[in-house]
Amino acid sequence: MTNLHVSRDEAATKAGVLVEALPYIRRFANQIVVVKYGGNALAGASESDALALFAEDIVLMHAVGMRPVVVHGGGPQISDLMTRLGKQTEFRNGLRVTDAETVDIARMVLLGQVNPEIVSSINVHGPLAVGVSGADAGLIVAAPKDPELGFVGEVTAVNPEIVNRLLAQHLIPVIATIGSDAQGQAYNINADTVAGAIAEALGAEKLVYLTDIEGLRRVVEDPSSLIRQTTADELDSLMADGTIAGGMIPKVESCVHAVRNGVRRAHILDGRIPHVLLLEVFTDAGIGTMVAGGQ
Repeated sequence: MTNLHVSRDEAATKAGVLVEALPYIRRFANQIVVVKYGGNALAGASESDALALFAEDIVLMHAVGMRPVVVHGGGPQISDLMTRLGKQTEFRNGLRVTDAETVDIARMVLLGQVNPEIVSSINVHGPLAVGVSGADAGLIVAAPKDPELGFVGEVTAVNPEIVNRLLAQHLIPVIATIGSDAQGQAYNINADTVAGAIAEALGAEKLVYLTDIEGLRRVVEDPSSLIRQTTADELDSLMADGTIAGGMIPKVESCVHAVRNGVRRAHILDGRIPHVLLLEVFTDAGIGTMVAGGQ
């Protein structure tokens, strides 16, 4: 009898989860959710486990009628290849200094390794994902961000037509963050910045950042100061007083810009937590930090 009681309890728990998810499934049906998958967002015992769990979340979101768009970087993988090639990595305000050789390395890693890995992980569940670069079909038009950073780009325009066409065919776009200028010069662009720009151009319901921290804190060293909900205005203050610094700056700046320009909500989540996307999108409590626009 004990086993029967356990199985009934487990069944009741699962049913409760589904019932809790139902209003969110209805609310977000046919809505675009842009998910930035960072190279540091690891959930399982290995990177392949993390990617498999992430793929399951994306496929489930797609299956219940949401329209996910994946934007990815590959910072750790780029750094790893640079080290193996004997090149030094230098960062300024969270952005990688990128000479001509480094932009070639970034293209090799993003287009030849990371993008195909994400696409393949999603397509284990069916022919759903299509990999694209920001240079494809003029998706991301770039210009130099700062001469001292070399071929680090900033987004000057987004042409979302290729993404909208893929979404219209019920496919999942997986976007590598290489952009190009009018002359075809490639630029490596911060993936957080690209995710925000893509979300704005698509009029996304949500912009989600998966990273290696549980969210934003009011006191960096104090886990109990996790910010569950905040506004663009408060984030401006936290950046101004130095609470938010370093590699978090591009992420938070793009959050702030996105929620002030048509994206309803932005979320910063710990991608190391299994199925963190589903916990944030489909449960009452949520997880991580949620950002809204305005006051």
